[in-house]
Amino acid sequence: APYVPGQLYLRELPCLLAVLERVARPLDAVLVDGYAVLDDLGRPGLGAHLHAALERRVPVVGVAKTHFRGSTAVEVLRGGSTRPLYVTAVGMGPERAAEGVGRMHGPHRIPTLLRRVDRLCRDASR
Repeated sequence: APYVPGQLYLRELPCLLAVLERVARPLDAVLVDGYAVLDDLGRPGLGAHLHAALERRVPVVGVAKTHFRGSTAVEVLRGGSTRPLYVTAVGMGPERAAEGVGRMHGPHRIPTLLRRVDRLCRDASR
């Protein structure tokens, strides 16, 4: 399905839920490539929709590469980049989530974990 700004969850949520069904151990948090909360009005992004689908039991951290108009995301600079990542969260405070993203493994702007998942998904869709 094509990407529609603010509606990434329509395309991505079913896939995320299918993967998470296979996880046998309890989760401390889930990291998504996208917004948890879209704007200062609290409109739900992919992360908030996932959080609701998980019955609000697991915090979800959203890491976005582009700014969404009206977003109150915490900006995180990594790897010497001058372009920030935009971090939002549900089920935990956004500052705590941003600190965690800043400490994630990898020398680049995008944490290693997100780079690897992105590559796996791209390879699987070919």
